[in-house]
Amino acid sequence: MPSRSRPHWLPRLLTGLLLLVGVLAGLVYALTDHPKPVQAADLTCPASAPTLKAGQAVKVLNWNVQYLAGRGYVFFYDTLAGDGPDTRPSAESVARTLDEVVAVIREENPDLILLQEVDRDSDRTGNADQLKLIQDALGGAYPCAATTYYHRATFVPHPKIMGRVGLSLSTLSRYRLDSATRYALPRICGDPVTVAFNFKRAVLGVTLPVQGGERLTAYSTHMDAFAQGCDTMRRQVAAVQTLLDGTARPWVMGGDFNLLATRAAYDRLRPREQAYFNPDTELAPLLDRFETFPSRAQVDSGDPAFITHYPNDPQVGKPDRTIDYFVYSPGLTRRGERVRQDDPKISDHYALVTTVQLP
Repeated sequence: MPSRSRPHWLPRLLTGLLLLVGVLAGLVYALTDHPKPVQAADLTCPASAPTLKAGQAVKVLNWNVQYLAGRGYVFFYDTLAGDGPDTRPSAESVARTLDEVVAVIREENPDLILLQEVDRDSDRTGNADQLKLIQDALGGAYPCAATTYYHRATFVPHPKIMGRVGLSLSTLSRYRLDSATRYALPRICGDPVTVAFNFKRAVLGVTLPVQGGERLTAYSTHMDAFAQGCDTMRRQVAAVQTLLDGTARPWVMGGDFNLLATRAAYDRLRPREQAYFNPDTELAPLLDRFETFPSRAQVDSGDPAFITHYPNDPQVGKPDRTIDYFVYSPGLTRRGERVRQDDPKISDHYALVTTVQLP
C-alpha cells in the first residue's frame, strides 16, 4: 500500500497560527505596563522644601478619591454583576469634585496626603493629570509629590473601557521627600491576557528626612477587590506585612485595603454584599501584628463613625463597611484620628485623618 503523507498545507497552517499567536502576544505586551517588583517611583521635590524635625506632629490624610468622578454614578464595576450603567463621569462632575477634594484638603490642612485612584492620562477623565490639577489648585502648599501607576495601558479592550487607562497612587507633602519607591503586589488570578490588561497593584513608599531624628516612611496602597476564588488577597496582605516588617521605624501606612476587619463586620452586610468578602478576613495577620485605625474593636462596635465606604450601588444606598485603614509602626505615638464623613459624599470612600508624633 502507498504510504500516507501529511497534507502539504498543514505545516503552513501551523506556521501561520504560531505567527498569529506571536503577533497577538506582542501586541498585548506593547499595550500594557510591565513594572519591576521594586522600582523608583516618580518624584518631584524642590530643594527649598522644609524638613521635618524630631518630635514634630505630622498630620496625614488618606483618601481614595475615585478619580474625581464624584457622586450620582453607578459604574459598571459598582455592581456584583458588573452591569452598572455608567462608564465615565462628565467633565462637569470631575471639575466639581476637584473643587470639593481641594476644599477638604485646605480645611484639614494635613502635612502629608496619601491618595488612591488618581487618574493620569485616562480617556475616561479627559486624559488630564489629576495629581497636577490637585497640586496646582492647592497653590504650592504641597511642593513635593510622588506617584506611580497601578493600572496603565495604552488601550484596554474591555467593552466598558475601550481606551487608554492611567490610574495611580499619589502622595503630596509639605515637607521634603528624599525617595519614592514602587513595590509590586501579587497579581489577581486569571488567564494571561486578562492578567496583562488588569491592575498591577502596588505600594507607594516615600521617605521624609527628619532633622535630629530617624526618617519617616509613609506608605500608600490600594489592594485588589473581586478576588474571590483565589488567594490573591492573602498573598497581598503577606507582601505588605513583609514590607512593613522590613521597614525601619517610624512608619505609617494608609490605603484602601478592600478588606473587612472582623467577622462582625461581615455579618452586618446583606448576603448580596457579603459575596465580595470572605467570612474570615485575610487582613487578620496585619491586624494581629500592628495597631490600626479603625481598629478591630472600633469596627466590631458597629459605630457608624468608623465606616469608610459608601457604595455607589443604589441597592446598598448607604455607607455600610470599613475597608480603608491606617496602619502604624510599633511605638508610634498617635495624637488623634477620625473618618471624615462628608455629606453629600465626595467619593465612594471617606477620607481618613490621623496625627502622629515623631520620636
